[in-house]
Amino acid sequence: MSVPAAYLGIVIIWATTPLAIQWSGDDVGPMFGLTARMAVGTLLSLLLLWALRVRLPWDRASIRCYGAVTLALYGTMTCGYWAAQYVPSGLLSVMFGLTPLVTGLLGMLWLNERAFTGGKLIGLLMALSGLAIIFRADLSAYPDAWLGICLLLFGVTLNGASMVLVKRNGATLHALAQSTGGLLLAFPCYVLTWFLLDGLALPETVPVRNVFAIGYLAVFGSVIGLLLFYYALKRVNTGSVALITLITPVLALFLGSWINHEAVSASVWMGAGVVLAGLALYQWPLRRRSIGPPVLGGRKSLINTDEAE
Repeated sequence: MSVPAAYLGIVIIWATTPLAIQWSGDDVGPMFGLTARMAVGTLLSLLLLWALRVRLPWDRASIRCYGAVTLALYGTMTCGYWAAQYVPSGLLSVMFGLTPLVTGLLGMLWLNERAFTGGKLIGLLMALSGLAIIFRADLSAYPDAWLGICLLLFGVTLNGASMVLVKRNGATLHALAQSTGGLLLAFPCYVLTWFLLDGLALPETVPVRNVFAIGYLAVFGSVIGLLLFYYALKRVNTGSVALITLITPVLALFLGSWINHEAVSASVWMGAGVVLAGLALYQWPLRRRSIGPPVLGGRKSLINTDEAE
């Protein structure tokens, strides 16, 4: 596969994942859609492990790493699916674009990484200002938007914590093995949550759109997107990969407005622009850093590691 094709594939998958998340839970409930997605994704990952002959180790360090991945695959994903009931799908992508900022803060606290420079602090403040603009705008268009935004902020925090813990545990694993191990630990949590909330109740009917969205998220969001990301990451500089976190929120907002007829006010667009500008200011001076992708599509993440700026 050519590198441009892989890069384009990542952009398309990440931009369409928020809309697919919202569609997968419509009419059937978020926990059914999420559990069904993860069941298919886990099965596909196991089949890929067997086909590619990738080893799935279960030593102590690997299990700790799987547990850190599970924190994102279960905690972050659950927050994202529940938040999709209260906010536009495009906002999911904007919010999860904040993950590098959260990992930077947690890395400084837990890993004794370098403190924020002036430029990074300005970027963080800009991103928070953009969130305030979005929050105020969405409260008028979506009465329960505050709940969705709080869920997303908590999910982003869990995602950042997962990345930091993966780095601290230091397990060197194949990307497919790491995501599969996390899925194997997370899937029982989904089933238990579905049982506690809905009694494992199956919907009477599953519309075609839901089936398509669940299948798309399982195949592309959870498996193919992961493989494309690591294929591209090995062949392009991290600055180019960082561009994806700036491109996909804009595309996600546009797709939600165009395809799903979501109300996206001028204030939301402005707030999203401020958030992305802050993210760019945070990332761009750090061209020799490794970055990681958002969790909404079930992908493994690597956190930033400080080098000379």
